[in-house]
Amino acid sequence: MMNKYFIAGIALAMSFTACKNNTETPINKVVETTPKTLVPLMKYGFDLNEYEIVADTVKDGATFNDLIVNHIVKGQSAYQTANRLNEIYDLRRIQAGKPFKILKRRDSLRTPEAFIYELSKMDYVVVNFNDTLAAYKDKHPISFKRKTASGIINSTLSEAMQEEGLGISAIYELSDIYRWSIDFFKLQKGDRFKMIYNERYINDSIFAGIESIEAAVFETDQTPFYAFEYTTDTVTQMSDYYDEKGKTLRSFFLKAPVNYSRISSRFTKRRFHPVQKRWKAHKGTDYAAGYGTPIVATANGTVTKSGYTGGNGNYVKIKHSGTYSTQYLHMTKRKVKVGQRVKQGQIIGTVGSTGLATGPHVCYRFWVNGRQVDPYKQNLPSAEPLPQAKMKEYLQFVAPLQVEIDQLPFKKSNPII
Repeated sequence: MMNKYFIAGIALAMSFTACKNNTETPINKVVETTPKTLVPLMKYGFDLNEYEIVADTVKDGATFNDLIVNHIVKGQSAYQTANRLNEIYDLRRIQAGKPFKILKRRDSLRTPEAFIYELSKMDYVVVNFNDTLAAYKDKHPISFKRKTASGIINSTLSEAMQEEGLGISAIYELSDIYRWSIDFFKLQKGDRFKMIYNERYINDSIFAGIESIEAAVFETDQTPFYAFEYTTDTVTQMSDYYDEKGKTLRSFFLKAPVNYSRISSRFTKRRFHPVQKRWKAHKGTDYAAGYGTPIVATANGTVTKSGYTGGNGNYVKIKHSGTYSTQYLHMTKRKVKVGQRVKQGQIIGTVGSTGLATGPHVCYRFWVNGRQVDPYKQNLPSAEPLPQAKMKEYLQFVAPLQVEIDQLPFKKSNPII
């Protein structure tokens, strides 16, 4: 009997323990989570999150049919697609090495949605494989970043700017602003510059060069040269650069017909000719530069000669007024014809060594009233000044910019060890 009650008690205790344990056992709760929403990745007018992307480049010798034939929608043909795209872009201009993409829907059939061909970093064309086979040309969105920079000359302007992480576009922009007022062939060690500028970016990420330089100061021979960009015509958005007093930085003539070269021989009445091996006058200024370097007209004018002689090689002569004429010798190629009107800075040829020349350079000759002279010793006229009616507005516009750039410190020279 006692064993019977003992066994029953144990069973009851075990049952209680089991119930107790059951109440203490944690319950696995199902936590509801909200699915993450993908941030739209907009490009080419499509949300790329919604597509499978087939990315490739045009192979050498490939035709448009080769690019599209395996990705067209049922019922359409490569011929139809080519005709539609050809309405906005000449398919003969498709180049090997250029990127293209096919966008395919994320459905069971991976249905092609669009063909995209990159014309450049900025421009692209699209064929949308809808019922009407729509084709169009567009540009990537552009954004701008405002920045500042400062540098000091130890050898050349280009090296000083590259040391500050500035690319070739910044170098050309700055040199272009001061090409009338500063002789870059006479820069001295210790000359320095600072500037406020805007960089251009494609899709907020791809650097696409300098958009503009708002303000700059270039100090050479301890003399500061200010430059401020100012829009003179709000309708045409024409702008130019002026100093802190509203004086134009442009001159009637550029300082040189080529960018970033060196003067290998100056105007002189007596020079030993490297080809003819005799002493004679050199009535020009030689600028040494690499083959193919662009040669530009130093002022507006009309081409009076464009030809070839044994001494000059390929050459161009331009009449700028009743007073001034210029000539450019030893070109590889001439890019203008007699009678053609040219603008200051327009490319008229490329550097070569044709005629009596030992290496690539351009011999720049300058006439005043029919007499050859040294352009560096002439008191040349300035370009059109800022209209007086705009002067008050201009001075108000540049006042805060001048304060800003004056507060930007110049880079200090490296200490001599």
